[in-house]
Amino acid sequence: MSLRRGGARRGDGDAGGNPPARKAVRSAKLASVPLAFAGRQVAGASKRALGRPADEVDREIQLRTAEHMAEVLGELKGCAAKLGQILGIYELGLPPDLAEPYRIALSRLQDAAPPMLPCTVHGVLAESLGPDWRAHFREFDDRRAAAATIGQVHRAIWHDGRPVAVKVMYPGARAAVDSDLRQLRGLAWLAPVFLPHADGPAVVDELAECLRAELDFEAEAQNQRRIAEAYADDPDFRVPRVVAQHGDVIVSEWLDGIPLSRVIATGAQQERDRVGMQVIRFFWSCAPRTGLLYGDPHPGNFRVLPDGRLGVVDFGACPAWPPAQFPLLVHDIADALINGGPAELDAVARRHGFIDGKRGLDSAGLAAKLMPFTEILRADTFRVDSAWLRGRTLDAVSPKLSNAYRQLDVPPYLMPFQRALVTLLGLIAQLGTTGPMRDEILRWSPEFREVMERHRVRTGQPTDLNAVRLRRASTPAKGFAAG
Repeated sequence: MSLRRGGARRGDGDAGGNPPARKAVRSAKLASVPLAFAGRQVAGASKRALGRPADEVDREIQLRTAEHMAEVLGELKGCAAKLGQILGIYELGLPPDLAEPYRIALSRLQDAAPPMLPCTVHGVLAESLGPDWRAHFREFDDRRAAAATIGQVHRAIWHDGRPVAVKVMYPGARAAVDSDLRQLRGLAWLAPVFLPHADGPAVVDELAECLRAELDFEAEAQNQRRIAEAYADDPDFRVPRVVAQHGDVIVSEWLDGIPLSRVIATGAQQERDRVGMQVIRFFWSCAPRTGLLYGDPHPGNFRVLPDGRLGVVDFGACPAWPPAQFPLLVHDIADALINGGPAELDAVARRHGFIDGKRGLDSAGLAAKLMPFTEILRADTFRVDSAWLRGRTLDAVSPKLSNAYRQLDVPPYLMPFQRALVTLLGLIAQLGTTGPMRDEILRWSPEFREVMERHRVRTGQPTDLNAVRLRRASTPAKGFAAG
């Protein structure tokens, strides 16, 4: 039996609501955002001249621009929609009154993608599962249950009676992503604007590798099987098992639960804290338990299940982790910040390829920007909220030449972890999470445990941040390892 409910509006790409794959079309859509913004600025000047309050005009411009940006990125899908998700985290670095319209618009990005028409969905299913694809299902709902950047999910009943989620890739998604990546490579020269010493093409190549991996449904299914096995019967998490995978279709067990976006919007703080700590536990435990980085801890990829467990979906961005040099890097940076001083941080930056032997580094300035992150490891309980993350984001993106971040060349191999960590921080900040984050991180990271044990032995003091602050207030500053 097939459930063929609900039509779908046509997308701008083709009759099936597919992403526009032609370079000229995608380029025109992306270019329309700054052009429309310029037009709104001109119109706004006229409205101000006629006496409308400037604050009211500016907010209207920002709101319309935010909505337009989310609409365009959602329709393009592919890399553009993924970029929109990442930008949704960086809006936390804007002042609250300016960030609000972008937050509202970008939060709808997942649902902004026009759904595929049923005939298009059926075509993908026939190509991947065979012309008799309906024989695999007792029921299949033509209405999409969820949207993703490169596909959409339908609810169905498998032939053995199990409720399943059927993830179907958008036709043309690969061509769309290839087009986006070509454009992105053409913009690699912009990287030095933010990081003057960065190897722009190498960073873009690493990002391209991450994005292309999400187009490989066979690899995604293998990742999901591996993680589902590792977390089987876990009291805190449920990873749905893969039922079948063929071509551009993945069939998995269905998860009933509350989306994290709803918890963020309306959840009580106690529940937000509980769920935020669950997300932290899953993120930090995944690599030790599976050998894979969970690379996309986005709110749309989690569900709060009726029994309180956290359901996790979407395993396309799960590279093998960690690279050989990563554990030593984590140890050395943390040790320099917590147990060392500016000289040690300078040496670590050079040893791990963040700076070459010819350039200078404002290591004290860099330490000042990195030290707030170490508070998570120093406090018994810690709160990550939008205000805290806004401060860290503003530190990172400041265009001032004195910004120590701009002196660094971040090794490209760190791109997957950097993207995942930024997304994680954005999620727990949206939840306003308070909890024993240090204990959770130390539970899964022997590198951090070693650093914090050395701190305890060296100082003979507790690592709690309040004790550190009191001690600092009563003693002259020497370097930055006193705490």
